[in-house]
Amino acid sequence: MGIATFASQAISEFQSTAAIAPSSRFLVEAMVQPLPMDRAKTVVELGPGTGAMTEELLAQLPRDAKLFAFEINPRFVEYLRTNLPDPRLEVIECGAERADEELARRGVLKADAVLSSLGLSLLPDSLIEEMFNAVFPLLAEDGVFTQFQYVTRVRLQEGRAEYFDVGDLLRRYFPIVQRRMIVRNLPPAFVYDCRLR
Repeated sequence: MGIATFASQAISEFQSTAAIAPSSRFLVEAMVQPLPMDRAKTVVELGPGTGAMTEELLAQLPRDAKLFAFEINPRFVEYLRTNLPDPRLEVIECGAERADEELARRGVLKADAVLSSLGLSLLPDSLIEEMFNAVFPLLAEDGVFTQFQYVTRVRLQEGRAEYFDVGDLLRRYFPIVQRRMIVRNLPPAFVYDCRLR
């Protein structure tokens, strides 16, 4: 399951894991359920960690589809490649801000679904903008983007705590943003279901 791997990285690399525990099955289901998995040909996952969401994506992914998972933590990359040996999965060791160029190199220009577990509240605004500028154009017109945020909605910027609502950020890119709260997770989280139409 990768709990030991996750725990060691959560402690030593909190900036990149942005979590204190792996996602619960309730959060996983809430993140994957809005995605059009039955018709997906290309799915992108941002920040898979030890693969709690990845496993569910693969369970629902059509046989002829492809899942591209972008992860910057080398230990998680190794863990995913070793423990999820599925030919439909390609783990790419780089940040989301390079997703467009990495997928273009593989002949992929559009994705039917994008699932993001990135800890946006821990990232500087400049990097968030870079990531969305790379990822947003990848989403097909009828595609779906999901993102979660812990209910604390606080971020640290230059050593100061400030209010940060991922929903406000997502509404700058998506005309349709729906939110639901998942209480059965540590800590509880909001899941955002984002669409272009």
